Amino acid sequence: MGLFDRLRGDEGPRVAFLGIDGVPWSLIEDNPERFPNLTELAEGGAGGPMQSIVPPESSACWPALTTGTNPGKTGVYGFQDREVGSYDTYVPMGNDVQSTRLWSRVQEAGRDTTVMNVPVTFPPDREPNRMVSGFLSPSVEKAAVPESFASELESMDYRIDVNAKLGHEADKSAFIEDAHETLDARYEAFKNYLTGDDWDLFFGVFMTTDRVNHFLFEHYEADGEYQAEFLEFYETVDQHLGSLRDELPDDATMLVASDHGFTTLHHEVHLNAWLEAEGWLSYSSHDPEDLADIDAETRAYSFIPGRFYINLEGRDPCGSVPEAEYESVRTELKEALETLTGPDGREVVERVVPKEDAFSGPHDDIAPDLVAIPNDGFDLKSGFSGHDSVFDSGPRNGMHTFAEATLLIDDSDLSVPADTDLLDITPTILDLMEIDYESGEFDGESLA
Repeated sequence: MGLFDRLRGDEGPRVAFLGIDGVPWSLIEDNPERFPNLTELAEGGAGGPMQSIVPPESSACWPALTTGTNPGKTGVYGFQDREVGSYDTYVPMGNDVQSTRLWSRVQEAGRDTTVMNVPVTFPPDREPNRMVSGFLSPSVEKAAVPESFASELESMDYRIDVNAKLGHEADKSAFIEDAHETLDARYEAFKNYLTGDDWDLFFGVFMTTDRVNHFLFEHYEADGEYQAEFLEFYETVDQHLGSLRDELPDDATMLVASDHGFTTLHHEVHLNAWLEAEGWLSYSSHDPEDLADIDAETRAYSFIPGRFYINLEGRDPCGSVPEAEYESVRTELKEALETLTGPDGREVVERVVPKEDAFSGPHDDIAPDLVAIPNDGFDLKSGFSGHDSVFDSGPRNGMHTFAEATLLIDDSDLSVPADTDLLDITPTILDLMEIDYESGEFDGESLA
């Protein structure tokens, strides 16, 4: 399969991981003619759906996938987290991830790594031989190390991300053109470094797939105006992945995976508006802007996606719920969520997960008390201002799902069991690379 032999001697097997953010398994399974390369990879190796994590948001998913540990250990629960003992919030960045990253383990084993465009990795780690951070990075210049790598990427017109604001326009032409340009630039950069002989682990992520899904997924599922353009974009994704597979040397195993699934979005559900309407949440200001504006009567509040916090006495600055009432109040909120129905009469929530069933570790002190996993079509939002209605719609027509993330492994000796999830990826890669680790270090299990 490869075009060259290893020059540095036999230092052990290698792995090339290619992330396809947000690509659901059913998209590949239902369109084999559009995905000939990925279909061949699945049929000749191993492939199937896997579960995401709770909550299935990219900011929490990629730290979990790249460490093999749950958010209670990574310390990252979503796009927005709160400080311990405070109502101050922050956007988690790469240096907020508290578990050891896969590439750090590989480097510690004396092997070399190239890491490109992984979300929630800014500022870039210094351990890899080269690294450019992904989502949340301000620029290629600031996101890439060493400096020579940044210069090389800029000369290739490399991009951190697509311009998602273009997706808000009714005419999606400019967005689709930008998505293709971003995808192609990412492919060219990946190809350039994959064909070198200076890595044992290559870990790169195509995030443009997630962006396209957010703004075009309904067009795909409902035979909409841009269905053809959606499928043409994914034909290009498949071609690029097939080409990268062809470039790999014989001693490298290719893995392709997404961090969550996707489905059509029908209703945005503004959970803090619902909490306010139901008497759970109130504000000290007539024009609330953020969490700091809640008042002492509040019993619960929410962060995206579907994370609920009890305003607990002794934990929250103006906590109103005594510790002795915590379980009864949490049960009351859980039952209320389970009976919430949308404008179409369907139940909004598929299940509600208590914190102890999803999170464990030294950083579970900022864990949500409950996480709601929605039924398909209900996208759970949680802003503190600007939403008088619980249900409405926005510019996006696609949403994340917990089920149906994708995993493909170019190894016919492996399989993808039904209970596979994101936490299994890191130990699987380490086993494929024959790098030792301690039993019990990970929350997932190796498939190798």
